[in-house]
Amino acid sequence: MRKPGIPMPILMESPMHNETRATRRGVILGAGASALVALGPLRPGPAFALDDAQARALIGQAVNDVNAAIDSGKSGAALYAQFEAIFTKYADVPTIARSALGVAARQASPGQMSAFTTAFRGYISRKYGKRFNEFIGARFEVEGARKVKTFYEVKTVAHLRGQAPFEALWHVSDKSGKNLFFNIIIEGVNMLAAERTEIGAMLDARRGSLDALIADLKTAS
Repeated sequence: MRKPGIPMPILMESPMHNETRATRRGVILGAGASALVALGPLRPGPAFALDDAQARALIGQAVNDVNAAIDSGKSGAALYAQFEAIFTKYADVPTIARSALGVAARQASPGQMSAFTTAFRGYISRKYGKRFNEFIGARFEVEGARKVKTFYEVKTVAHLRGQAPFEALWHVSDKSGKNLFFNIIIEGVNMLAAERTEIGAMLDARRGSLDALIADLKTAS
């Protein structure tokens, strides 16, 4: 796993290898989104008090809860609801939602932002919850954490069946007043950037109507 900002060398890869990498990126990003989208500053909050042990503990608990949900035997709406609860517990959902909405968030009313955040949370849970069967038998290990400016980056190693282990970097902050994660980076793929691109495309398709986007997100997956 290369650290964000470090150029990735050009490699010749087969279409099958590219497909495998894309699949596991999507699955792990979904895990973060449901356990869980770093662009722009976080909201003002209390003085920095988070330490590496707390950051590691948060991600360890989130991963354990995701694994328990996967192994619960639930499916459909019941499983999505469980993922949404995990996302709400461990992720800074308002910050992720605002970042995903991008420039449009500046023009949204407080009521629209509240409605978008709720709709986005459900959308993320359904979107990735459908793919969580790919996680059965997976194992995550928390390897360490380091301070990066005003947040901590927690490194985990993911072991998926039939695939080589790879790293996932979780960004954890206490700017919201609680220890929460607000981003994940998998093999150079930034969760916040990926969701921002997708939500932006969805908004453009609705001619910039945030209300239409909110309405559609309530049932989209």
